[in-house]
Amino acid sequence: MTLIKSISGIRGTIGGAPDEGLNPLAIVKFVAAYATFIRKNAKTTSNKIVVGRDARISGPMVKQIVLGTLTGMGFDVIDLDLATTPTTEYAVAQEQACGGIILTASHNPKQWNALKLLNEQGEFLNAEEGRQVLDIAESEDFTFAGIDQLGEVFPVDTYKQKHIESILNLDFVAVDAIRAAGFRIAVDAVNSVGGIVIPDLLYALGVKEIFKLHCAPHGNFSHNPEPLPENLTEIAGLVRQAKADVGFVVDPDVDRLAIICENGDMFGEEYTLVAVSDYVLSHTPGNTVSNLSSSRALRDITLAHGGSYQAAAVGEVNVVAKMKETHAVIGGEGNGGVIYPEAHSGRDALVGIALFLSCLAEKKMKASELRATYPSYYISKQKVELTADINVDAILEKVKEQFAAYDITDIDGVKIDFPDKWVHLRKSNTEPIIRIYAEAHSIREAEELGGQLIHIIRELSR
Repeated sequence: MTLIKSISGIRGTIGGAPDEGLNPLAIVKFVAAYATFIRKNAKTTSNKIVVGRDARISGPMVKQIVLGTLTGMGFDVIDLDLATTPTTEYAVAQEQACGGIILTASHNPKQWNALKLLNEQGEFLNAEEGRQVLDIAESEDFTFAGIDQLGEVFPVDTYKQKHIESILNLDFVAVDAIRAAGFRIAVDAVNSVGGIVIPDLLYALGVKEIFKLHCAPHGNFSHNPEPLPENLTEIAGLVRQAKADVGFVVDPDVDRLAIICENGDMFGEEYTLVAVSDYVLSHTPGNTVSNLSSSRALRDITLAHGGSYQAAAVGEVNVVAKMKETHAVIGGEGNGGVIYPEAHSGRDALVGIALFLSCLAEKKMKASELRATYPSYYISKQKVELTADINVDAILEKVKEQFAAYDITDIDGVKIDFPDKWVHLRKSNTEPIIRIYAEAHSIREAEELGGQLIHIIRELSR
């Protein structure tokens, strides 16, 4: 059994002994710690915390413990039950709540679940805030409410529709053009909450016909839930067989979006953000942000529109902070995560779908034709496993010195920018591993660049 305690939340496998996994005892401790942090730090007088969950098999069990703990800490709970991560984030702001918890392990397999923690703006806690929650949990420095201070649970089932309506009302979501295009769309929701909300969004947008794959939200995932090409062969076949215009694939909590072209080819997760940003920038030129491990294509598109591109450390909270700092009009992560501040400051596959279809309808292009208009880059993802006694930070410092003649960014590991390619080295937070992402104009060149750094790291670790 596994339990990972990090600044971004609490993630673990279900079951095991009291000191293992995401069991009921662990859930109570970390939720009580979060509630204590919120009570001390929330910048609102609200006593409400919003809770939503994906469709994992463990969801109902985890939710009951979370609701009981929050009311036991004296908070009222807005219980959305099945709700996407972006819907829960949206609801926190709409309810003017003091925080929110999303019960989802994102793309992890079905045996995992997690507590994702939000502030009063519906955004993830930052590193320092997350550290405070972990410290409170470690010291068990929390006090439960007395009988007259217990909170209440208020079930609310309207936010799916409210979220959809808010997207339809975005200025550049071209509902009329989408309806006129008569799109035929295939959807793979990997048996989670996307199977409820994505078809409703598409029908509201005026999509002509929808072909559903794994949309029953029973949580027994039909394939590996991470939307990577090797897991998407079935939806690619459906797109071709049904002669669909495009296929959309979301992860279990619907904050990542992968796109399949009409010919069954992958549009590329990295290019979800690129295409949507291109469309938004064509209407509102401005700045963009993505994380250091995302494709250079977003920078190219942004510069072509006269804007400025900035890179943030890996992690949604870091991207959001950099977007606010630079007044970015759009941003996100290369894993298919689109962040559009006009909607809310969080990755949102629903927003990504609406803007992507608006782009297709406006340009009157096939998805494969649209993809061909963007710069072609290929990313290689590799890793080096090291022994626990090796100083990973010292190795990264030596790599930085060795490539000092090039453009170096060290806000999150070491990223080396060459004129026509880049490589990014990051230390794992949980094991002695260096992750190596490289991008070039061919996959062979990207893999060779990553391999070159692997060789250097191994030499330095001897």
